Amino acid sequence: MGPSVSSRSLLVFCSVLSLIVGALIGYFTPHPRGRPITVTTPEPTPTPTPTPTPAPLRVYVSGAVQAPDVYLLPPGSLVRDAIRAAGGPAPEADLDRINLARELSDQQQVYVPRKGEENPVPTLSEGVPTRTESTAPRININTATVEELQQLPRVGPSLAQRIVAYREMYGPFKTPEDLMRVSGIGEAIFAAIRDYITVGP
Repeated sequence: MGPSVSSRSLLVFCSVLSLIVGALIGYFTPHPRGRPITVTTPEPTPTPTPTPTPAPLRVYVSGAVQAPDVYLLPPGSLVRDAIRAAGGPAPEADLDRINLARELSDQQQVYVPRKGEENPVPTLSEGVPTRTESTAPRININTATVEELQQLPRVGPSLAQRIVAYREMYGPFKTPEDLMRVSGIGEAIFAAIRDYITVGP
């Protein structure tokens, strides 16, 4: 019985010792480490800068056109385009005195002269021309004929007729501002013509 017990004890001791030695070897043996994972954040795509939309041109078209008024035209427009926007030239328009190919800029005035008109408003000017910008003589609204009144900016045949009819019915105008009593003449039209009219002799 004695030698059998000693053999079993020795076998158990050896097994335990093997486990301990194996554990120690496993603990102190360096293990290969995995490569670190690098997380790459994609760079944001730059947002393209929006191209500003060019502002339209504000052009005042007057004189011998069908519908004198202020019109909004695309950049790069020509004098020809402004006249078309105003309904086209009137029958009495003298287009030979205009450079239709001239390019426009913002806040310009395009004036279409009439045939036989002397000293017309400059064909192309910055804004509404003042008295110092034109050599045209002042028109006496108390004595001018229908044809002479049509030389004024924004005054066509029908409006000239109304001016004469008002004058014949109510008497001569005492001041240039009295012209706004005529039907169809508001502050905008009066502002365009006041530097070209007089009530004096």
